Amino acid sequence: MKTLWLAILIQCLVWPVFAQDASIKEAEVAYTKEDYATAIQLYEGLLKNNGESAAIYYNLGNAYYKNGQIAPAILNYERALLLQPGDKDIRFNLQMAKGRAVDKIEPVGHFFLTDWFNAIRDLASADTWGTVGIICFLLFIICLVVFFFSKIRRFKQLGFYAALVLLLIVVFSNILGFSQKNELENHQEAIVFAASTTVKSSPDVSGTDLVVLHEGTKVAVKSTLGEWSEVELEDGNVGWMPSKDIEKI
Repeated sequence: MKTLWLAILIQCLVWPVFAQDASIKEAEVAYTKEDYATAIQLYEGLLKNNGESAAIYYNLGNAYYKNGQIAPAILNYERALLLQPGDKDIRFNLQMAKGRAVDKIEPVGHFFLTDWFNAIRDLASADTWGTVGIICFLLFIICLVVFFFSKIRRFKQLGFYAALVLLLIVVFSNILGFSQKNELENHQEAIVFAASTTVKSSPDVSGTDLVVLHEGTKVAVKSTLGEWSEVELEDGNVGWMPSKDIEKI
């Protein structure tokens, strides 16, 4: 009886992994055969059943892109990038997809130190920065031990300066990790899914037309009121548009 229950337990633990791998393989085969609709359906199912995955979002974005659906492609590339901000392939494909979008909005400039900080932060995920911080902290402890207990002057100096550098890395990596985690948890960006939609000056159809946006354009959602969302464009302009026309990243 115990052997039977053990076999059932092992099957319950292992079967979902086998099923997931089989679905991934099936989706890859469909993609290779240019059956993008089937690949999309399978990748969407994997996300629904197994949760978020940068790799699945990326593959789903590729399938949508090949199927000529630019807005869903951009959406899934953006979601993949949130989970793996340092992935160059995701960034490259995202730029390729954005290049096929109709709207070409010039982003508003930022203070150069902010751009530098964001560029360094986006080299890795929050988990990676956390791992760097932990490793450097352990090395920091070792250097302190060398500094306090070594009887050789050169080793004491080396331990002191190495500990100082490692402490700075620990602090900076934690700052980058917390910033990356905040970006992941509190982002408010969305992608326009409507073929075209008009941004209004107020949350009603009688509001003044400000600009017409097309599918694939990225906006930041500032607030919502009923069926309307207040959005900010990448060039800094603000207006209102129907919430049904956008999909949050």
